[in-house]
Amino acid sequence: MHLRIASVNAASGRDLASGAVDSFVLTTAVAALDADVVAVQEVDHLLPRSARADQTALLAQATGSTGRFVATVHGTPGTPQGFYPADATVAGEPSYGIALLSRLPVLEWREERMAPGRARLPLPVPGAGLRWIPDEPRAVVAAVVGTAIGPVSVLGTHLSFSPLRSVAQLRAVRRFAESLPRPLVLLGDLNLPPGVVHRVLPWRPLVTGPTFPAPAPKVQLDHALADGLPDSVRVTARIEQVGGSDHRGVIVDLTFD
Repeated sequence: MHLRIASVNAASGRDLASGAVDSFVLTTAVAALDADVVAVQEVDHLLPRSARADQTALLAQATGSTGRFVATVHGTPGTPQGFYPADATVAGEPSYGIALLSRLPVLEWREERMAPGRARLPLPVPGAGLRWIPDEPRAVVAAVVGTAIGPVSVLGTHLSFSPLRSVAQLRAVRRFAESLPRPLVLLGDLNLPPGVVHRVLPWRPLVTGPTFPAPAPKVQLDHALADGLPDSVRVTARIEQVGGSDHRGVIVDLTFD
């Protein structure tokens, strides 16, 4: 059996060079990965800056997948008064968060939200310089998918860019994953380098290499980690530009004998 999984920080479909948001470019680029399961971070839902597109629905349609969007904030992030924490995903509410897409049958969905830190964090805003904004809530979403070898759990997350908070959130992800079936793969922008990730979560790294910033990456922030994966599984992986994002995507092929 062959399983392809991928993680993409979509940056809301925003092009790094021009700053323009184009959901068509994003969906086309993600569909071209031909992945069975894709974790997507920085996803817009009905926000004005992305022409009020439901980007999860567009991605699901383009990839032939079932999509699950998890809102972390309502409103537009990156502005001091433009957003507030999302206690739940509301279909008609303009929001921002993460998504998980699967073209394999999903046996079970699970999700959990993680509280933000108390500190304000510096964020470069195109055309507005550096702004100090409240830390955002975060979330993790899991799909238990049916495969020829039985259930496989795939998780997607996007952690805080405050290092202390992201470490605490990674520990929360580990606790969340304890009851999920194995083998399990965690995908996402963890905002932490591999050494720190391994100390907090000593799972098997499936891909190694810098992913950020996309034009000339120097550090790996985007990860694919496995737990309970048999040693017999053959793993091949690559890192590549996906759309115009400031992060490169990670793509992993798993071959089960």
